[in-house]
Parts: sequence; C-alpha cells; structure tokens
Amino acid sequence: MTSNLDRLQTLGHVIVIDDDASVRRSLCTMLERAGYAVSLYESADAFLNHPAVPSPSVILLDMRMPGTTGVGLQTQLKTIAQHVPVIFVSGDSRPEEIIAAMKQGAIDFLLKPFTAQTMMEVIQRAMRLSQQAVVNAHKNMQVSERLQKLTPREVEVCHWMVRGYSNQQIASLDGGASATIKLHRARVMDKMGADTLPELIDMLVGIDLPSPQRQL
Repeated sequence: MTSNLDRLQTLGHVIVIDDDASVRRSLCTMLERAGYAVSLYESADAFLNHPAVPSPSVILLDMRMPGTTGVGLQTQLKTIAQHVPVIFVSGDSRPEEIIAAMKQGAIDFLLKPFTAQTMMEVIQRAMRLSQQAVVNAHKNMQVSERLQKLTPREVEVCHWMVRGYSNQQIASLDGGASATIKLHRARVMDKMGADTLPELIDMLVGIDLPSPQRQL
C-alpha cells in the first residue's frame, strides 16, 4: 500500500483498491494530476488491515481480487465506511456480480476499457455525494447535541411541534395549560437554535425523535 494521506487536498480523497500494480500506478497518476489525494491498496484484505477513510472520500474498487472480492468488501464497508460512495472497476465480471454491487448501493460500474473522461465524471459525481454526506453527518451531530439539552417534556413538545400541532392540541394530551406549552415551545426553539418553526422542521429532517407516551 502507498498513501499520501497527509497531503493537503481540495477535491477529496480517492481510495483505489486493485490487484493490478500497473492499473494502480496509472490511476494514481491520473487522479493526482486532477487534484485528488490518493491511497493505493493491492487487495481488499490489505485495505481491511488498515481501513483509513478520510473525509470526503470515494472508493474505486476492483471486482476480482485474491482473497476478499470487491462485493465482499462492499458488504463490510457498511460498518467501516457506510456513507462512502463505491465505484466498481472491472474487466471481467459476471452479470450477477454487477447486480449485487448495484443492489448494495454502488454509484457506478465501469467496465474496462473505459475512457479517463468517463472515470473522472463518475468520480466527480461520487465525490459530490461524499461531500454532502459529510455535511449531513456534521449537521446530524450538531442537532443530536442540541436535542440532548432538551428535557423529556421538551422533546415531547418538539415532537408535536414539527408535526404542526397547536399549543392547545399539545396541552390536551395531559390537560395542561396552553401557556405552559408556549413556554416549552420557546425553550425548544432556544435550545435548538431555531428562529422559526420551518427552520426547526428542516433541522430535524431525518432525525428520529422519541415517540411521546401520550397520543392525540
């Protein structure tokens, strides 16, 4: 394995996993000239021994290699690098292998020979997805930290707020006063750092709030 993990990068990081040394050298030269940082692995098992995955990253993965296959590694990436886009590269793959790779979420499957332009276009598309995944992960971490500041009652009120329930409707859950719910709403907005309800709703997209014990 060769690596330039410490290199200052602007376009992102491409992890090349291929058992053909000439292919690795060629891809490395091409990608570095395009402005990407590159890591090279001669097999899926070599990567699994040292699974360094900077952010953002894209994995360029051969299908047929000694030891763990490309699809086999792709399965394990669900726990190692769940949101890192995978692009398969192969000169000889069976239809069922291609289908399995795509079902497991591969961004694309490049059959050799392919042009440099085709590969670069696919990598650029995949890198944009990786960059967005990094942004989403950072956002979710911030939102989770803010949610931890809410009391159990405020979490419950927040649950109903983002579903469009009024103070009176929320209060009807336990016979409380609308004024009390209004206070809880204000605290939720303050702790979550949201200025408006639409902003709070947008912030919580994709976040699973605990279901309230009381139901309308």
